[in-house]
Amino acid sequence: MDLTLTAEELSFRDTVRGWLRANVPAQWTVSLKDDDSKRAHLEYLRSWQRTLFDGGWAGISWPKEHGGRGVTIIQQSIFQEELALAGAPQQLGVIGEGLVGPTIIAVGKEAQKQKFLKPLLMGEHIWCQGFSEPNAGSDLAALNTKAVLDGDHYVVNGQKIWTSFGHVANWCLLVVRTDPTAPKHKGLTCLLVDMTSPGVAVRPLKMMTGDAEFNEMFFTDVRVPASNVLGQVNEGWGVALTALGNERANLGTALYLMFKRDCDALIVLAATIERNGQPVTKDPLVRQKLAQAHLDLEVFRLNSLRTLSGMNNTHAPGPEGSILKLYWSEMNQRNAQIALEVLGLIGQSWDFDEGRWAFNYLRSRGNTIEAGTSEIQRNIIAQRVLGLPRSY
Repeated sequence: MDLTLTAEELSFRDTVRGWLRANVPAQWTVSLKDDDSKRAHLEYLRSWQRTLFDGGWAGISWPKEHGGRGVTIIQQSIFQEELALAGAPQQLGVIGEGLVGPTIIAVGKEAQKQKFLKPLLMGEHIWCQGFSEPNAGSDLAALNTKAVLDGDHYVVNGQKIWTSFGHVANWCLLVVRTDPTAPKHKGLTCLLVDMTSPGVAVRPLKMMTGDAEFNEMFFTDVRVPASNVLGQVNEGWGVALTALGNERANLGTALYLMFKRDCDALIVLAATIERNGQPVTKDPLVRQKLAQAHLDLEVFRLNSLRTLSGMNNTHAPGPEGSILKLYWSEMNQRNAQIALEVLGLIGQSWDFDEGRWAFNYLRSRGNTIEAGTSEIQRNIIAQRVLGLPRSY
């Protein structure tokens, strides 16, 4: 693993920096706070996605023939770092661009690529993934949502849960059971579903943070054209694994910058807080916890680079992405806990620092569930990375 950027990569970084310096809106977060309309917020992020597309910065790792730049995995990592460093708006199409799009490119029909990829990059199509179910969360292959072929359409009935962006998405990558007689990892099919279809109902789930970023989705006699099958009928498990592999491997760089900003801010804040008449940083246990948080982040950065190096060589995410996902999810929970311990009661207040630390702590609890629980990640690492036998 070479941690040194090449001259080409340094030039690419400078180009990205220059474009972001000229195009990232100033004080955009402040202007959004003045408008509590969620629809206005959505349209703002959609316009930013279009700005990225018009500038040639949407889906940059995709092949050029599909609207990307064909850059390397390392260059994609540089781009994500620079977005975070520039404080750019959130990318609205993160699921579409990072999960669904690469899966369509990998296994989709040519007509599907022509229909879906460009609108995805432009922000016209917002995607969600319909994977988890109330009785089949971590055990994804145990899902019960059914699709029955009726002429040239599949009729879908069932329920999904914990669906990110489900309340704003207009398309869904949906995993359904098309052969109920097959073993649970067989007989699954992936469908590309129009969320405006009759019979689709979405109910946001309010979390303890106060946000409702996850959703329940209900499908009642929803008709999906058979031409919207992604991959092969009854072979959807492999398609789903392709999407999940992209999800677990592609988050590292952007998350590192977010976590590092929080860690750096905590260290600065700690120097201003007194407890028992002296700065909390005088306490050796506090200094040890802050140092541990910093070291954990460095381990995460190096693991991210190792994963990127592997993808740069193979051009595809592997099961090692589960190592990265397991590490960052549990690390963020530890560091959120450290933040509240260092800040004390004030850190729990929603009036302190705009509620940043209280929100981070509460939101971090979901990290070890979303994108595959820690238990599932450990099983993947044991079986597919270490070659250990299955446990029964």
